[in-house]
Amino acid sequence: MMDSVLRQIAVSLVPILIAVTFHEVAHGFVAYLQGDRTAKSMGRLTLNPIAHIDPIGTVLMPLALLVLTRGQFVFGYAKPVPINPYNFKNPRKGLALSAIAGPAMNFILAIICGVLLTWVIVPLAGTLNPALVFRVLSPVGAMLRQGVWINLLLAAFNLIPIPPLDGGRVLAGILPSRQAYALERLERYGFIIVILLIATGVASYFINPVMGLLTAVLNIFTKGGFGI
Repeated sequence: MMDSVLRQIAVSLVPILIAVTFHEVAHGFVAYLQGDRTAKSMGRLTLNPIAHIDPIGTVLMPLALLVLTRGQFVFGYAKPVPINPYNFKNPRKGLALSAIAGPAMNFILAIICGVLLTWVIVPLAGTLNPALVFRVLSPVGAMLRQGVWINLLLAAFNLIPIPPLDGGRVLAGILPSRQAYALERLERYGFIIVILLIATGVASYFINPVMGLLTAVLNIFTKGGFGI
């Protein structure tokens, strides 16, 4: 069991760091394009994962999930990139666009991982020396496959329409002002609500269909190799 968990940690660590780092940088970069320099001035528009690591969300939570689920499930998050919507010409629109950038980036990363695995690693595995395949291609393929699922899960989870998750900010940006204000008032309780949704399994009724939809699009690029 321990060997299995250690292998899962080895193939999951890099995909997790890449997924959460690019997710947060995407938020900050889209905000920057719309006139908000907050993330840039605080040094958060960097692909150095150290700048984005949250001790709990990026380290302790993924490791705990790996051990508790015997390597079957892993999830994590980074420190949120600071965004000041009052620097946008249209604060609601700007906040919604910067919010959707994170899940969109994770979906792009999932496609990249899937394409590399399907069109590069798998064909090479059939032509190279078996020892090289075992030592190099197999670990790289495992990381790419893990990268697909981590990024799909991170995208789907963050699209749950409850603030402070990205889906909640997107929904607040498209709702009429009155309804958007009511939704934004939930943010102080948002984390508790999300935990309850996960603990009761209700979150899966949103996450699974979204992952199914994202996977259907992904399969267009990967010859249908990632069916749920």
